[in-house]
Amino acid sequence: MPPLLPLLRPPPAMQAKNKLTLSVQHADKRLADSLPRTAIRRWVQAAQFAPAELTFRFVGEDEGRVLNRDYRGKDYATNVLTFAYADGELVDEDAPVQADIVLCVDVLLREAAERAIPVGQHAAHLIVHGVLHAQGYDHEDDDEAEEMEGLESEILQELGFPDPYREG
Repeated sequence: MPPLLPLLRPPPAMQAKNKLTLSVQHADKRLADSLPRTAIRRWVQAAQFAPAELTFRFVGEDEGRVLNRDYRGKDYATNVLTFAYADGELVDEDAPVQADIVLCVDVLLREAAERAIPVGQHAAHLIVHGVLHAQGYDHEDDDEAEEMEGLESEILQELGFPDPYREG
């Protein structure tokens, strides 16, 4: 499916003008203090190409597994799930992007430890990844994956993080 929005990123000055309504929920509170709302907002806005209404929910492994099983048919917890409400539908181009983005704290912590990277760095990557999904980007085939990973790398580097797809 093609993205709902143009594939080219707008200039940073234009991005800053996009309205963001952000809700952050911590069903699993382990990262509530170490991932402040201001950081989450900054990471979201770096990947936001249009007005958006987004809810981020940090969950434990049990809730993450149930959501992944019930909505994707995969019986395990995954790092990030994006529920984009206009996904695949024709929508008013002036309507904000609307999505719920769920991050599984257990998986996020485990992956950060396995990669020997700071938890905040990995959280930023997953948040950017989820925001891109909310805007219609995907990685179902090689071309889509290359485009999405390129955007993630660029955005994260603009935020001061290393390229998550580059080894070493």
